[in-house]
Amino acid sequence: MILDDGGDATHVMVKKYPAVFKLMRGIVEESVTGVHRLYQLSQSNKLSVPAMNVNDSVIKTKYDNLYSCRESILDSLKRTTDIMFGGKQVVVCGYGQVGKGCCQSLKNMGCVVFVTEIDPICALQACMDGFQVVKLSEVVQKVDIVITATGNKNVVTRDNMDKMKNGCIVCNMGHSNTEIDVLSLKTAEPTWEKVR
Repeated sequence: MILDDGGDATHVMVKKYPAVFKLMRGIVEESVTGVHRLYQLSQSNKLSVPAMNVNDSVIKTKYDNLYSCRESILDSLKRTTDIMFGGKQVVVCGYGQVGKGCCQSLKNMGCVVFVTEIDPICALQACMDGFQVVKLSEVVQKVDIVITATGNKNVVTRDNMDKMKNGCIVCNMGHSNTEIDVLSLKTAEPTWEKVR
């Protein structure tokens, strides 16, 4: 059996070890990205074993996505950037369970938190929780940190990144590595500098 988060282990088994993959009893997937990848495998008739989507279970969405992200956002940012959070202006893109956890944690650390959200119910929840709901283009020039938590593609574009102030931290809290258009930065104009 494969217990997967993001579909990476499943992808490796299908590509590199197809004979072993066919012997598997099943797959348990716990992320939105991984579930999408399983659907793609199924549609191309490459999913030869049963698969279970635990991402949609109440425990996963209500507890793991909210409470685990509330802990891990600060831990990961502190370990990689070594910054102080008090007074920082942060925009969290997405106010689902992951975004909610991030916002709570950042607010508790003294950050000024903005939220972008396209779903009107989630946007209203953000307002009721005391966050200002904005468009990314309205705040991208002044924030210190941009966090994506939507699962969507190209949430932060090259145009957004060109408008950010020097030193702005951009990160993704979801599994999907396509929320930030990093590929658009692979041009001659930016200067790449290793920070740590």
